[in-house]
Amino acid sequence: MIYIEPKILDRINAWLTPTFDDDTQAFIKDSIANNPKDIQESFYKDLEFGTGGMRGVMGVGTNRINKYTLGKSTQGLSDYLHQSFPNENLKVAIAYDCRHNSKTLAKVVADVFSANNIEVYLFEDLRATPELSFAVKHLNCHCGIVLTASHNPPEYNGYKVYWQDGGQLVPPHDNAVIQVINDLDYADIKFEANNNLIHYIGKDVDDVFIDASVKNGSGSASQEAKDNIKIVFTSLHGTSITAVPETLKRAGYKNVHIVKEQEVPNGDFPTVASPNPEEPAALKMALELANEVGADIVIGTDPDCDRLGVAVRNSENKLQLLNGNQTMLMMTDFLLKQWKSEGKIKGKEFISSTIVSTPMLNKLAEAYSVDSKIVLTGFKWIAKLIKDFPELDFIGGGEESFGFMVGDFVRDKDAVTSTLLACEIAAHSKAIGSSFYNELIKLYVAHGFYKERLVSLTKKGIEGAEEIKQMMVDARENPLTVVNGSKVVKVEDYQLSITKDMITGKETTIDIPKSNVLIYYTEDGSQIALRPSGTEPKIKFYISVNDTLESVEAFNSTEAKLESKIDAILKDMKLN
Repeated sequence: MIYIEPKILDRINAWLTPTFDDDTQAFIKDSIANNPKDIQESFYKDLEFGTGGMRGVMGVGTNRINKYTLGKSTQGLSDYLHQSFPNENLKVAIAYDCRHNSKTLAKVVADVFSANNIEVYLFEDLRATPELSFAVKHLNCHCGIVLTASHNPPEYNGYKVYWQDGGQLVPPHDNAVIQVINDLDYADIKFEANNNLIHYIGKDVDDVFIDASVKNGSGSASQEAKDNIKIVFTSLHGTSITAVPETLKRAGYKNVHIVKEQEVPNGDFPTVASPNPEEPAALKMALELANEVGADIVIGTDPDCDRLGVAVRNSENKLQLLNGNQTMLMMTDFLLKQWKSEGKIKGKEFISSTIVSTPMLNKLAEAYSVDSKIVLTGFKWIAKLIKDFPELDFIGGGEESFGFMVGDFVRDKDAVTSTLLACEIAAHSKAIGSSFYNELIKLYVAHGFYKERLVSLTKKGIEGAEEIKQMMVDARENPLTVVNGSKVVKVEDYQLSITKDMITGKETTIDIPKSNVLIYYTEDGSQIALRPSGTEPKIKFYISVNDTLESVEAFNSTEAKLESKIDAILKDMKLN
């Protein structure tokens, strides 16, 4: 018999009361008798808001996604909205993705809002996350919710909160909302819907959003250039099928081949091990189709359509997957060129990225005389910049984890508009006798060749969480002094908000919110960042190295040199 700690048992017993339905109580009793380890995992803590909101395995318990954990969050959010906007007619928008139970849970969330006298605009069926961000502003809502677990495995679901500006919840609202939620009992949840306050939305919002995506994602590609490019697209069984094909069509792209086997939304994601466009295996079927039809570009999106993976033809005419940094650099440079050619760069524009993304973005900013603002991981921080600096114009920004945002009409990463933008780059490049890939190499020649790699270690469960925690403690208490023979010259600790010069010992303050991230800088220009994931049971290591690239012809040899350097760093850190 597995021993259950008294603290966890108290949590479990609280759910064996009339506040919770009979099925929930019966499941708990059975689990105590037959699956005590699982029930401990389900109750040992509360689900927390991370970089992407609240995300977890669906099931019974305080550490699971269910009607009670979402109901409590929604009740707390309802109370906070009434506190924040007294005497206003409150409105919220709700969307959901293809995950199991998403539609049912979205209705539970709508019911709780309406029971608290808040008007609800609920999408009639699954929709892309960027459309929810857009809808919040378009419908003048005070807040928005999307039910999604992004690219997590099928057993997961999640709950992301958006504020009035269409961006995700950030300080001071995030901590204030969490406090209100924590002060509630499950018995305080109002589940009885006022259906008069629930309105279903769909095509009316779709049309406005898609038109806005076409406007913001279109570049200088002519119709002839668009006709001369072949695109393969896969939604990986997710929500993007509701928006991307129509966006490309309205933008004038006719040669779009959709991976039929992955076209129908399905929360089991039956054709992939993981619906994550960061992983090459997820785009295997799309790449096979692209080779059949001779496509120039392949694009796949994650289930809630906020991130995209891109493959293009390399110098040997073979399809090659780009990483998130490469896609971000190409999109940002294309937008900067466009703004410059239109005379729109006047000294009050900015681009943005995150502390674990490629440092090369700063080089682009310098070249075009715009500001570059670097923030914590998570697009909520990029969206916050737009609100914090209303006097500046946001051009675009991205992060290494395959997300990009074009302009400020959507305030979150947006794979709908970004897919169109990627196709514009491919079409324009081909029309001038070049290619997407060749234009990327030219960027490296102009600004320096920056090469990055991400290594993730998965550590599941209670033990895994403790192991990740200890790894970060060890890294702080015993910081690296040399990496691959190169001296560590600077360490940034975002949890302590301190930058330390390892040569002089001088410490300076980091003026951005705290986060559990460490970044080492070495004498030879390499960077190594350590960061526990906010949404998955993983610790991530981000490696960045760089060198000059003398010519396009020298690309392959220089890339091989940089790859070997990363391999050596990983070996030195015992990560390979």
